[in-house]
Amino acid sequence: MPRELNVLALFKGDERYFFVYDDESRDALVDDVRHKAADPAEALTWFDAAVLTDRVRNPAPAELSAHPDLD
Repeated sequence: MPRELNVLALFKGDERYFFVYDDESRDALVDDVRHKAADPAEALTWFDAAVLTDRVRNPAPAELSAHPDLD
């Protein structure tokens, strides 16, 4: 069975954030997003991080229907 990848994107002004992850790397992605929000050199805010991590942990219903094993 091929490994399925997820893509999460945030467009914020001139900044573009793209995250590609699989089910096994969800926790690592959440950590990475939090580290970016804590970095003053990044445009990513804590609000952005909260929205992104919620999206990673709670996929939209349409995404779940594409993955019957997640129901």
